[in-house]
Amino acid sequence: MASFQELGEAFVKHYYQNFDSNRANLASLYRENSMLTFEGAQLMGVQPIVQKLVELPFGKVDHQISTCDCQPTVAAQPNGIIVHVSGVLSVDDSNRLQFSQTFHLMPDPAIPGSFFVHNDIFRLNLGSA
Repeated sequence: MASFQELGEAFVKHYYQNFDSNRANLASLYRENSMLTFEGAQLMGVQPIVQKLVELPFGKVDHQISTCDCQPTVAAQPNGIIVHVSGVLSVDDSNRLQFSQTFHLMPDPAIPGSFFVHNDIFRLNLGSA
């Protein structure tokens, strides 16, 4: 069985490949009890989350991952994985922006051996100038 770090890294690769190519494909990663906080806006459920992601005001996006840190959530049942990502992204070939994103992955009871995004928090890391 893969380690929590390997599972987290595989999830991150899959997530950002889909985000960068077709954000609507991310729907399968969320459930009705999933929550997204995107730059302070909080959304719950598959449809509101995917709608937010699909309607972001840019066409082309490219994520470059710098770090991916993972921890198991063994105190919670069922056991999940916390995944924290940092990196840079560019939208519509514009300036590169630093970002961080944290996911709480939980086992999917409907699909043994797979995980879904229970919590998702995204922030651009903009310094004050």
